[in-house]
Amino acid sequence: MEALLDTLGLAETASLLALEPPGWGANLLRGLANSLQIALGAFGFGLVIGLAGAYGKLYGGPLLRDLLAIYTTVIRAVPELVLILILYYVGSDLINQAAIAMGYGRIEISGVVAGIWVLGVVQGAYATEVLRGAIQAIPPGQLEAARAFGMPPLMTLRRVTIPAMMSFATPGLANLWLIATKDTALLAIVGFSELTLETRQAAGSTRAYFTFFLAAGALYLIVTLFSGAIFARIEKWARRGQPSLREGGR
Repeated sequence: MEALLDTLGLAETASLLALEPPGWGANLLRGLANSLQIALGAFGFGLVIGLAGAYGKLYGGPLLRDLLAIYTTVIRAVPELVLILILYYVGSDLINQAAIAMGYGRIEISGVVAGIWVLGVVQGAYATEVLRGAIQAIPPGQLEAARAFGMPPLMTLRRVTIPAMMSFATPGLANLWLIATKDTALLAIVGFSELTLETRQAAGSTRAYFTFFLAAGALYLIVTLFSGAIFARIEKWARRGQPSLREGGR
C-alpha cells in the first residue's frame, strides 16, 4: 500500500510539473526565461553604470565624486524592495509626463525593459564599488607604462585597465550576478511574470505549494551552479599568467 501511495504521489507531482496542460512546467520555465532575461539585461546595464561610476569616483571632479557618493550610498542603504517600487512607479510616471508634455500619449512600458532599468540602477551602485576597488588594485606601474607609451584613455581602458582588473573584479561580479537573478523575484510585487510570480500562481491554483516552490528552488539552484562554473572559468582566464595562491605561498 505504501509503495502504491508513493507511486501515486510521484505520478501526481509529475503531472503537476508536466510541460503540457494541465501541468504547470511550461509556466515555470517561461518565468525562469523571463527572470534570466531581466537579470542579464540588468547585470549588463549595471556594469556600464558601474564602470562609468568607478571612473568618475577615481578620476572625476569633486562635484561628480560627491554625486556618485550620494548615488551609491542611497542605493546601498535603502532596501531593494523599496527601491524597486520607487524606481518603477516614479520612473514610469516621469516618462509618461515627458511624453504627454511633448504631445504624445501615455507610453505602455514593457515589463522586461522596466525590470532591466530598475534592477540595473540598483546593480550599478554595487558594481561601481566593485570595479573601483578592482581598478585601485591594479599595479600602478601598468597604467603608468600605458601613459608613457602615449595610449589615449579609451585605449588604456580597453587594453590595460579592463584586462588587468578582471582578476580582482570577477569574484565580486559573480556575486552581483547571483544577486541579480534573485532580485528578479522582487519584481513580482509589480506584476512581472518572472519565476516567483509564475510559481505563486501555479501553487495558488493547485494548492501544491510545497511541490512548486521546491521546483522553483531547484531551478534557482541550477542557475547558481551553472553560473558558478561559468564565472570560475572566467576567473581562471583572467588570472592566466599570474602565480597561483599555492605558488605565491612558497
